[in-house]
Amino acid sequence: MNADISILDLFLEASLLVKIVMLLLLSMSVCSWAMILQRSKRLKAALREADEFEDKFWSGNDLSRLYQESKTRKDSLTGTEEIFYSGFTEFGRLHKSNAASPDFIMEGTSRAMRVAVGREVEELETSLPFLATVGSISPYIGLFGTVWGIMHSFIALGQVKQATLAMVAPGIAEALIATAMGLFAAIPAVIAYNRLTDKVSKLEHSYANFSEEFHSILHRQAMAGKE
Repeated sequence: MNADISILDLFLEASLLVKIVMLLLLSMSVCSWAMILQRSKRLKAALREADEFEDKFWSGNDLSRLYQESKTRKDSLTGTEEIFYSGFTEFGRLHKSNAASPDFIMEGTSRAMRVAVGREVEELETSLPFLATVGSISPYIGLFGTVWGIMHSFIALGQVKQATLAMVAPGIAEALIATAMGLFAAIPAVIAYNRLTDKVSKLEHSYANFSEEFHSILHRQAMAGKE
């Protein structure tokens, strides 16, 4: 075996099935890295936007004025501001026709905010199932390529009268690259999935807390309207 043989040479000399496995793993790795970068950027922006809006919300601004500011950008609202807008819109709609029924008003308002929270979390979780899939199946795809490559090498070895290590080593080496590529695709995907899932959980918890606090504020307003 030539000690200077490159990974590219091993790939070119591999069997067709092993090549397909390697290309599949490479494609999965590229896609997962693209999703990792995109989701990391999106979650970072979501955390920043949540902090900025909550600072504005708790700064003492009039809720009606804050609502009107959000209304001018209603098609581009995200995160905590979208939850606020959905809750306040439903509260205002129900309060006009059911001012004497605060429980009915708050039930509808709470439902609207829960739906908004669910939509926001669903958007934040985009691509995470793909990362989980890559992390779980890539090693097995790589192992399949390795087993096939080694099997192919030993079959070829059995067809010669005098077997040497130099004859079988290249085939085994090219097969083991498939396992290495499987791990190369899986490890970053698993790490990123765990980190991004943790960030989504923190945001979901933040959204839920804001919804409860905003619900309490609106409930006091509904009771005051009844009185």
